[in-house]
Amino acid sequence: QNNMLDFVFAVDDSVTWHMMNLLKNRSHYSFLKFFGPKQITSIQRYGAGIYYNTLVPCNDRMIKYGVISTDALIDDLFHWKTLYVAGRLQKPVKILTQNENNKLQAALVSNLKSAVTAAFLMLPESFSEEDLYMQIAGLSYSGDFRMIIGEDRSKVQNIVKPNIAHFQKLYSNILQDCPQVVYKHHLGRLEASIDKSPEGQFTQLMALPKTLQQKITSLVNPPGKNRDVEEILLQVAHDPDCGFVVHQGISGIVRSSSIVQSAKTILTAGAKKSVTYSMKKLYKMTRGWLRKTS
Repeated sequence: QNNMLDFVFAVDDSVTWHMMNLLKNRSHYSFLKFFGPKQITSIQRYGAGIYYNTLVPCNDRMIKYGVISTDALIDDLFHWKTLYVAGRLQKPVKILTQNENNKLQAALVSNLKSAVTAAFLMLPESFSEEDLYMQIAGLSYSGDFRMIIGEDRSKVQNIVKPNIAHFQKLYSNILQDCPQVVYKHHLGRLEASIDKSPEGQFTQLMALPKTLQQKITSLVNPPGKNRDVEEILLQVAHDPDCGFVVHQGISGIVRSSSIVQSAKTILTAGAKKSVTYSMKKLYKMTRGWLRKTS
């Protein structure tokens, strides 16, 4: 009851959605409501492509809700352009309602497969099921400056440990199709042995989302050398620090989107709500730190 509930609405027409929402829930918006739905939608497109109204009272608790266009969501799920909403959807969430959109459904599955592939590249040859889910849950926090100040350092652990069953349900179909993964049904756990040969890692690197491949390419390829992506990824596959390079690439995506999205919060939430929201985050971070040290 004390935690803020986080909603995301994927909408086909953001301008119309904000226009209708301004008529019904004008008080949810900051001063930007005076600029109208078109300007709000323009601001929505910056950063992670999502517009948040936060600290909204609803049924005796606080909620926040983000609005993202369906096209922007699909793009992030397939390509990890920002990993902002795609990262949230790599964790167990409750989908309240969903239109029959085959492309969106395919994008949701693609995002989960990409999360598993990236995690395999960063994990050692053998690992536990919990290790896998911890790695997946941590993807969207890699490089997020808010993890330095404003977030509970145990956030990833707090997400995974109470929700192992939900992670299992979310990833079971994908993991059952992975030749590297074996379910030990009699022990009730998953065991994995990943191919860490250059050939195995190259196959996984080639399966990563486009934006992450581009980030890795820019990290490894010296300026002025025009080599193609496949050649560079083959080089990375032979690198003993391949997993670290993948981690750096993910951090680069998350860092950029989290900075712009946080800057946007000052506009979309307004000064008073921004300060209140930040104080709540700092309180949670301090409380988590105190629990860890006690």
